[in-house]
Amino acid sequence: MSLPTLYVVATPIGNLADLTPRAQQVLTDVDLVAAEDTRHTGKLLQHFNIKANLISVHDHNERQRAGLIIDQLAEGKSVALVSDAGTPLISDPGFVLVRAVKEAGYTVSPIPGCCAFVAALSASGMPSDRFSFIGFLPAKTGARVKSLEQLADREETLIFYESTHRIVDSLRDMKSVFGDRRRVGVAREITKTFETIHSAPIAELIDWMLADSNQQRGEFVVIVEGAVKEMGSLNEETLRVLNLLAAELPPKKAAAIASEITGVGKKELYQQLIS
Repeated sequence: MSLPTLYVVATPIGNLADLTPRAQQVLTDVDLVAAEDTRHTGKLLQHFNIKANLISVHDHNERQRAGLIIDQLAEGKSVALVSDAGTPLISDPGFVLVRAVKEAGYTVSPIPGCCAFVAALSASGMPSDRFSFIGFLPAKTGARVKSLEQLADREETLIFYESTHRIVDSLRDMKSVFGDRRRVGVAREITKTFETIHSAPIAELIDWMLADSNQQRGEFVVIVEGAVKEMGSLNEETLRVLNLLAAELPPKKAAAIASEITGVGKKELYQQLIS
């Protein structure tokens, strides 16, 4: 390594055999490894018999560490940035550091490898020609629903990360906002022993998950098929149901119930009532 460089190194998301030979060589050769969790990365390096100088770079100290790493680069040294799993910066720390290093005039070089959402999308059977990676939704229901409502009309595939503790609640909120018929895929424990990738209309998907508590455990990628662009107005039966409910209920409540009955997104139904 002749020129001082910050290498952004992707690491395995479960199966250690997925660490590429190039990544192994870079981690061996650099002067410093900046890790989200030094204990976690230490175990990875030990598995490959790589001895390295480790420092932590995480959400709470990234700005401070950026100056230290730039000083290392100024001395002609090279640094590798890794997260706990997958590609740094993708729902992980690193953006502040990478921008600071580039603004300081040093080279940033990617060492490609694992990325959970790319792996999940590739094997999901969901549309992959256009997609948006959203990452984690808000933890609280109200904020989560509001975020989903803002995405309801997007026509590209939407990709989220979700935790064990919130997966069922998040899927239920998606059902409420997107309607029963929207197709959704879940991928959990990718590359690990209990890897599962399953897709279905969202109402069926929730029932499938509730029937087996094992399917509620692990780290999840959630892939939501984009909204289908409606050609023309809502069909007569949907309008009939909506109007009957609207005669007795406020628009928001009428739209929500009509969505449950018809499978049409409640945002679209609400817009029909207030337009």
